[in-house]
Amino acid sequence: MTWENFKQKYLALNSLDFALDYSRINFGKDFFDSMKPKMQAAFEAMDALESGAIANPDEGRQVGHYWLRNPDLAPDSSMGQAINDAIKSIKSITEAVHSGTCAGQEGPFENLLIIGIGGSALGPQFVADALGNPDKDRITTYYFDNTDPDGIDRTLAQLKGKLGKTLSVVISKSGGTAETRNGMLEAKAAYEKAHLDFAQHAIAITGEGSKLEAIAVDEGWLFRLPMWDWVGGRTSELATVGLFPAALQGIDIDEILKGAFEMDQATRVKDTRKNPAAILALSWHQATEGKGNKDMVILPYKDRLVLFSKYLQQLIMESLGKETDLEGVVVNQGISVYGNKGSTDQHAYVQQLREGVHNFFVTFVEVLEDRQAEAISVDDEKNTTGDYLQGFYLGTREALQEKGRESLSVIIRKVSPHSVGQLIALFERAVGYYAHLVNINAYHQPGVEAGKKAATKILKIKYTVTEFLKNQQGKAYTIDLIAHKTGLDSDKEVIFKLLNRLANNSDSGIAVSSTEVFTDSEFFYRQ
Repeated sequence: MTWENFKQKYLALNSLDFALDYSRINFGKDFFDSMKPKMQAAFEAMDALESGAIANPDEGRQVGHYWLRNPDLAPDSSMGQAINDAIKSIKSITEAVHSGTCAGQEGPFENLLIIGIGGSALGPQFVADALGNPDKDRITTYYFDNTDPDGIDRTLAQLKGKLGKTLSVVISKSGGTAETRNGMLEAKAAYEKAHLDFAQHAIAITGEGSKLEAIAVDEGWLFRLPMWDWVGGRTSELATVGLFPAALQGIDIDEILKGAFEMDQATRVKDTRKNPAAILALSWHQATEGKGNKDMVILPYKDRLVLFSKYLQQLIMESLGKETDLEGVVVNQGISVYGNKGSTDQHAYVQQLREGVHNFFVTFVEVLEDRQAEAISVDDEKNTTGDYLQGFYLGTREALQEKGRESLSVIIRKVSPHSVGQLIALFERAVGYYAHLVNINAYHQPGVEAGKKAATKILKIKYTVTEFLKNQQGKAYTIDLIAHKTGLDSDKEVIFKLLNRLANNSDSGIAVSSTEVFTDSEFFYRQ
């Protein structure tokens, strides 16, 4: 590595307090020239997308998350107006909550329970953790982001005696997402158990005409905020999904939107070497040979960004993990993403990164501002904790380079609403560019839908076998016999898994006879 190479491959956007160091990606001499036609085509495709072209042909819909931070871009004035109206509603409701005008049955809202999954939870969690301050937050946020009964109970235990001052926000575009529906019903039951009216503590963020909207209207919930079919879950953090919880927490959502707006402008530039999102996409292409041959390790050197890798995991893997390309050819594309934070990971998996299997590249995130409080010396050489943190970042970077491991560094001045907006916009567009480079649709998720359909089938099997045992109360049957009697001979493994769990939950009514060979176990319904 040379100083000259670094200077050529360090893009500083001083007006944004942002920089990108791609000097440690092993680009070939002619790489940028050879990729120029594809990159220019990607720019044109992105322009078409932002202009309202049908970008998701599978569903026949537009993709408009870029309009969220610039409503004037929306191809239809009604769409732009809807975005502006939603932001006004967010601010109006937030003011009512903060002032106590909108309150719970037991007083002003002090807690927020977000009920959602995927993009409806990951984005809000990332932003809340990155920008929150316990001494300044206007509300304390909790989550139902899974259909795990024990996880729900743990959260409810934290809210014990507080539900009368807890605002629940249920987030689901269709209202049919099982995990979110289950969370809503669990929350409703908890409020009722506490002799509280759930509707007086509930707000829906959902699509027009959805099942959730019908419930909210019928039960008289406090408010409803919109979700639009042209904003996907993983790109919804700058829609009502993410902005409303952030505003309730006291985070400056105007600054988040401003940061995203400015990064959008910077990443529309057609000169590749001046466009950070284009450079990211090309770096991913180079590092993974355009086939996802290597994983992306996200290493932010800042505690506030610990959830960034989790957020990017969904954004990148759900967008790029596709079986076929736009022509229907099987390509099995994708880039696996994982990470935690530095320097914690130097005591975890960096050992393997340096000396183990070479199946990754690293994206470091460096934050220049250490803290707002005054620094203290921690050794005789007057080094601070911030000095050590940077030392570990630079040292890890060097140690990886010594072994031929590639890395990028994203540099921001500080973690703020403005810089978080920038990061969201940067990676959203990089994902879009990369998808064009490898000729896939970044905006659908057929694999997720396939999983949902499979889960529905499993639940039907569960109903069939439990009803059979209930009707044969007290009689014990092996898995083979249950499968035969119910006409489910091809699902014996599933039947065993289902009944084995139910037998370990006393309220299910299912019991199992103990045997040394689990395949000989007999299941029955308790009398």
